[in-house]
Amino acid sequence: MAAACRCVSVLEVATPHTSVTCTFRFEAAHRLPWHPGRCRNLHGHSYRLDVTVGGPLDSNGVVVDFDRLHEIVAETVIDRWDHRDLNEVIDNPTAELLAHRAWDLLSGAGLSVRALRLWETDTASVELTAGDGP
Repeated sequence: MAAACRCVSVLEVATPHTSVTCTFRFEAAHRLPWHPGRCRNLHGHSYRLDVTVGGPLDSNGVVVDFDRLHEIVAETVIDRWDHRDLNEVIDNPTAELLAHRAWDLLSGAGLSVRALRLWETDTASVELTAGDGP
């Protein structure tokens, strides 16, 4: 009878990346004058913003305290855009450009943003993810 083979893996085990996500909501209006359809007229949306940040765990075992993340996102994005005409905040306020602006604002506030999703409607969103390329 043959002896059982006992194999030991020598592959390095990858350390998991840790991310946390919080969801925010705000109401705002915009218009896209270049748009051939109804979006050329002033209209509003109930936006949803999902912000994911990542990094190493601190001595308390968290990437960032959820309360602190809420404070930063509220001060940096939500309070600036909620109940506003977004055409007064950014030229050509498409969902894509708003998402990029939110990323820049949050990164500038010191957050290590890994992903960001801006929902313009219940069925339409823009997603940005951290990457190496353009």
